[in-house]
Amino acid sequence: MGADAGRIRTGTLKRARPSEEQTLDPRIHVSFAHLRGLEAQAKSLSFLPRQPARSALNGRHASRLRGRGLNFEELRGYLPSDDVRSIDWKVTARTGSPHVRVFTEERDRPALIVVDQRMSMFFGSQHNMKSTTAAECAALTAFTVLAQGDRVGGIVFGDEVVAEVRPKRSRNALNQFLKALAEANGLLRPNASSVAPIPINQVLRSVTRIAPRNHLVVILSDFAEIDGTTRKLISGIARTNDLIIGLVSDPIAAGIPKDMQLVVSDGALQVAVNTGEAGKQRALQDMASGRLAEIMDWQRTTGVPVLPLSSGEGSLAQMRRLMGLGRP
Repeated sequence: MGADAGRIRTGTLKRARPSEEQTLDPRIHVSFAHLRGLEAQAKSLSFLPRQPARSALNGRHASRLRGRGLNFEELRGYLPSDDVRSIDWKVTARTGSPHVRVFTEERDRPALIVVDQRMSMFFGSQHNMKSTTAAECAALTAFTVLAQGDRVGGIVFGDEVVAEVRPKRSRNALNQFLKALAEANGLLRPNASSVAPIPINQVLRSVTRIAPRNHLVVILSDFAEIDGTTRKLISGIARTNDLIIGLVSDPIAAGIPKDMQLVVSDGALQVAVNTGEAGKQRALQDMASGRLAEIMDWQRTTGVPVLPLSSGEGSLAQMRRLMGLGRP
């Protein structure tokens, strides 16, 4: 990974061999080739300010995407063809002659795509693993942003590794991001060592450093552990950027079956749970639904659009539906 485009903050990402990539089940693990193959599908999506009427980004709780801003170019004397609204009255009063401020539209709006690839995402009861859905939606978003002429980069984080790719308007930066994503996804294994995962609050602080203002920030995660600080960090990012949250969940969260054997982990310890035991199924159900409801409520409390993404459905189909575009 090039030092100028990507930087591994902790740990080492191991690249999959070509033979391994060919045997990957795309519902469980994604390869770089698979992610690159999503480019054609991304042509039907758009993150520009003007959204279809049925788009979730035009919802009551969704903030309007700021779009491209304006850069100050020069201060000059007023001409008859100038808009009077561009007159700088302070300079005019000081100089005694009318002056106007000239602005040019910013050429692009950088996008930072943040993707969770921790072990909590390595779960799926239907169609995909949550980690796969997040990776595919991230790739579709990246291709869409670059096609719009904007800079694209991202943060990919697993339990022990974080890869940062600074936003650039280049195919190389996009490929660096997709490679980091495929490599982090490849580290997810059923027999992976139990370690304390990187806290999402740590990643959100990195977002504030890389994207201080006027970025499009897309966060794709199951938000497995959140607290009051998480909400404050989300609110801070949203105040100075266009923030979109992709809340990735599995259909099982809507109804945990009885008599099911589960292994539950906090990242360091794990325990086997039988949902048929008295009260266990209800307790797990309340925990899962309560967390999802809390994150969805961020729409009301912070104004940030939260898009519900499911590992039980194809990535492109649900992204198009959420953006009011209908079936592909």
